[in-house]
Amino acid sequence: MKIGIIGTGTVGQTLAEKLNKMGHSVVIGTRNVEEKLSSENPDQYGNPPFSQWQQANSNIPLVNFGEAAEYGDIIINATKGSASIYALHEAGENNLRNKILIDVANPLDMSKGMPPSLIPELSNTHSLGEEIQQKFPDSKVVKTFNTMWAGIMVNPQTVNNGDHTNFICGNDASAKQEVKNLLIEMGWKADCIIDIGDISSARGTESFLPVWLRIMNAKQSAAFNLKIVE
Repeated sequence: MKIGIIGTGTVGQTLAEKLNKMGHSVVIGTRNVEEKLSSENPDQYGNPPFSQWQQANSNIPLVNFGEAAEYGDIIINATKGSASIYALHEAGENNLRNKILIDVANPLDMSKGMPPSLIPELSNTHSLGEEIQQKFPDSKVVKTFNTMWAGIMVNPQTVNNGDHTNFICGNDASAKQEVKNLLIEMGWKADCIIDIGDISSARGTESFLPVWLRIMNAKQSAAFNLKIVE
């Protein structure tokens, strides 16, 4: 499968590397290729510059947003939530049309430092997932992976032998099933993937992030996840 990832941060890099190792054909997209490769500055979390990751993963092409969206049969939005709509517009509505668009981002407002809050207009009665679906109505937006650390996304066995919960939501049932199949291929147990409804359900999963960040701070670790028990 051809997969275009929009966003070159830790989440985008982690997903690209995993999917590539699984045998999928992956490209990763940025706003400006030359600028991204020439930057020697660590990111805002202190991670090494992207060029170091690119050297270690030279078989994953770095392209611009539009080229990534055009290339992929499935698109993954791994940008910062505050910049997602801008990045997807740069990717091009025509390039996203009729494609599954997996949204793993969260609408975090970092303007007042840590811990961040949610962007007011993308919370409570709205969500980033819904906003993406509204702005790109011909895309099939599926929200998943946004309630956990990137390391768990690609290796669910990290926590409780893989027995923990991943949520999925979206308006298109067939798109959700295709994404669920991909998650299972990545190592997720089928009964740990819970479909919580249409894309408005992203309001719930995105609102977990302020709690998630507090737990991470308290535990000084991101290696945890939710588990729904009955």
